[in-house]
Amino acid sequence: MATNATTSLLCCALALGQRGAGAGGASAAHGTVRGVAFEVADVNESARSVVLDIEESHIADLKAIEVAPNKLTKSLSAFANAEGGELYIGIDEDKSTGVRTWRGFANIEEANGHVQALEATFPLGQFVDYQFLRASAAPGDGVVLKVSVLKTPAVRVASDGKAYVRRGAQNLPVVDSEALRRLEYLKGVSSFETHPVDVPVDLVSDSFTITEFLMEVVPTVDAVDPWLRKQLLVRDEKPTVAALLLFSDEPQVALPKQSAIKVYRYATSDAVGSRSNLQGQPLTIEGPIYDVIREGVSTAVDIVQGIRILGPTKLEDISYPEVTLHEIITNAVLHRDYSIADDIHVRIFDNRIEVESPGGLPAHITAENILEERFSRNGTIVRWINKFPDPPNKDVGEGLTAAFDAMRDLKLKSPEIEDKGTSVLVRIVHERLASPAEMITEYLQSHNEITNTIVRQLTGIGSENQVKTIFKNMITSGALERIPGRSQRYAAYRLPTEADDQPQLELPEGAN
Repeated sequence: MATNATTSLLCCALALGQRGAGAGGASAAHGTVRGVAFEVADVNESARSVVLDIEESHIADLKAIEVAPNKLTKSLSAFANAEGGELYIGIDEDKSTGVRTWRGFANIEEANGHVQALEATFPLGQFVDYQFLRASAAPGDGVVLKVSVLKTPAVRVASDGKAYVRRGAQNLPVVDSEALRRLEYLKGVSSFETHPVDVPVDLVSDSFTITEFLMEVVPTVDAVDPWLRKQLLVRDEKPTVAALLLFSDEPQVALPKQSAIKVYRYATSDAVGSRSNLQGQPLTIEGPIYDVIREGVSTAVDIVQGIRILGPTKLEDISYPEVTLHEIITNAVLHRDYSIADDIHVRIFDNRIEVESPGGLPAHITAENILEERFSRNGTIVRWINKFPDPPNKDVGEGLTAAFDAMRDLKLKSPEIEDKGTSVLVRIVHERLASPAEMITEYLQSHNEITNTIVRQLTGIGSENQVKTIFKNMITSGALERIPGRSQRYAAYRLPTEADDQPQLELPEGAN
């Protein structure tokens, strides 16, 4: 499974293959492995080709049937400890030519040793699914065992007792205690927020923040230090990371690279900002995280309000729902991995906002299931910040859903979430739900021509060639025509009507 598109194609092909077998009167084969009945799914030629063409990657692996069963558990451990993935057993590959061949087990009982080894580490139904595939056009080529592994909430080890992680097309062992601890932080098995920090307790107990909090929230507390110990916010006579972040007036003193937000304004729509289009110096927002969240959101809102973009008829003020910025920045602060020495980065471009927080998505959370599944990496922080007056989080797991809904209400595309392994990047794109063709047509209702540059400004599309393809398709369909007499460099397009009927508004200055 090289891409999500590949997965969709394979699922579709599998369904077609199974329906075709049923329609032709062929019955699926059945067999039993370790007392469990499995059905062999017939796949058509299209699905078979998809499997043979899969690129081995961080989410896909292919093996011949001769592979040692215990070796397979390394792949399952690696997938489970990373993003999940799929393992196909029964695919040969000629290393000299790269040609692959479908050569599966003669029947599913022959896979007993492989399934037994896999189930010893990953029991059926616990974040793993086993399926047998048979090419309906060539049943004599045997059945391929497909093992689908989900990202697990706990660290999973292989049959050799070691944990592995998937990097590219490799299964890499977690070789030392520090690497294992990092993996446990990533999986959410343990949290850095409970780690004691070697600084005086009075950074928390004598702070204005905790005094104000206790007066408003827990007025019955007579002494701060015993209360902190009772709440496990002090360990070994040292304040924990959570205690400092929540209640220290300046947590940056003790956690200098783990407790701030940096806000950048790039005057460009380019894919990556650079020093040449960075406006001013990045703003650093510090303080207890309750204040960091509020100031981070208000700073982003203030900057955004000064941005103007090209609309269908004129330059327009850019508009993002404040609830979207609030919820995404709040999530970044509350759910980041505080063991990583890096700030949260909020990058504001002409056509989008990027919020990048340290640490990958925890436990079994993925970019695909994040709106449905719930997991809190920093449970103590989430619990206590919810007790502040007018808390930034409602502690019901609905924040991101509200952020997505607010974008749709403004007819803007939903935020994009990317798990980069060491960080999570959320892109809030100011891109209308209307198709590029619809936006081009709308623009030409009040302008006499349009160019590639203008389309990219309107739509947020970064690729000049992608816009050329849109123009070509619209011309083919009769929705657009190229203005004659223009060189390729100065190419422009208009609606297919008489020139005299075209509105005569001038193009925005500097548009090509």
